[in-house]
Amino acid sequence: MTQAETNTSQSLKPFFILWSGQSVSLLGSQLVQFALIWWLTQTTGSATVLAMASLAGFLPQVVLGPFVGVLVDRWNRRLTMFAADASVAAATVVLAYLFWIEAAQIWHVFAILFIRSLAGSFHWPAMMASTSLMVPKEHLTRIQGLNQALNGGLSIVSAPLGAFLLGVMPLQGVLAIDVVTAVFAITPLIFIHVPQPARQPNGEATNLASFWSDMREGFNYLRSWRGLLVMSGMAMLIKILLNPAFSLIPLLVTGHFGGGAMQLGVLEAITGVGIVVGGLALGAWGGFKKRIVTVNVGLIGLGAGLIVMGAAPAALFVMGLAGAFVVGAMISLIDGPIMAILQATIEPELQGRVMMLFGSLISSTVPLGLIIAGPVADLIGIRAWFMATGVLTAVIAVAGFFMPVLMGVENGRSLESTVGEQLRTEPVI
Repeated sequence: MTQAETNTSQSLKPFFILWSGQSVSLLGSQLVQFALIWWLTQTTGSATVLAMASLAGFLPQVVLGPFVGVLVDRWNRRLTMFAADASVAAATVVLAYLFWIEAAQIWHVFAILFIRSLAGSFHWPAMMASTSLMVPKEHLTRIQGLNQALNGGLSIVSAPLGAFLLGVMPLQGVLAIDVVTAVFAITPLIFIHVPQPARQPNGEATNLASFWSDMREGFNYLRSWRGLLVMSGMAMLIKILLNPAFSLIPLLVTGHFGGGAMQLGVLEAITGVGIVVGGLALGAWGGFKKRIVTVNVGLIGLGAGLIVMGAAPAALFVMGLAGAFVVGAMISLIDGPIMAILQATIEPELQGRVMMLFGSLISSTVPLGLIIAGPVADLIGIRAWFMATGVLTAVIAVAGFFMPVLMGVENGRSLESTVGEQLRTEPVI
């Protein structure tokens, strides 16, 4: 190992300690997510209820995202992550107690999902913005590939494990596991140093700058980056149908394929296998020369996978599993490059604001889709929703190849004026 490699390994050690603790906590969070959604499915059997549960999880990011981003850029990011993880654990304890005394109701689950999502809306930008300061820029894409593989691996483990645990213990027992795993996320934050951007939370710049001025700065940054605005617009259209489709998967399994908790666990595990394969491929391959090409290709594949899931006959559950595998693999090829573009391009002191604005824009149409999805899916069928989503996603992705501003998004704001010339002189792939 060369001296440079040794230095890189040493510099990445704090990040991987932090990352490992968060990974253990994510397992507990996914177990809880699976358990609560399955409880709602078994208790109500309603597409509308599942859509409303997803809505409760999206509202904090959509409504509060711009404000959260400003706060994340102002606050100490280590303490922000600590408070977010502790809040999730506390909310889970309350819900576990309600189930223990047999007093839990549907609105309690919605409230806890909202609280967990609110805490996550602080944790995610703080972790992503910290990553860009703890990891050398040249390794960001590989780290994102690793993150995608982790998410897929956790899906493989958590879905079948969640189904098994629900069969051998009450729901409050599964919730208790999440509280224990949260300790693994909180403990490293006590000891690990998380770098802050040049603008310190307690520094003079923060004291002099107003909250609204900071928010306007984030809006202006995003507004002046035309490529990111176009990419956000495309994602908003896709999200109208995509997230409701994901929220309706339990009913696709039970209502169409005639399966139970184990079949749902298997489908989610196969999706996780796809995410792992896609993440590992992204980490090893690195994607096309232009990261946005990898994103568009992934969207086309995602659309194809959704069409296969919706078109699979009731007797061919294996066909639905094949579509789920493709969906998982494509998610890695979409999310990984997008995050690498943002982390490598946005200034560290602005990442909290811009990332949350970007996420809020993308998610702003999700509530509309979720509100419509339940009643419409109950009326026309869940399979039709999946196939329509797949077709729309693929069409939008193909159109993206013919948008010069989008194809030059990774050049950032300052170079967008030369994107047209670059696209005429450089190969697309």
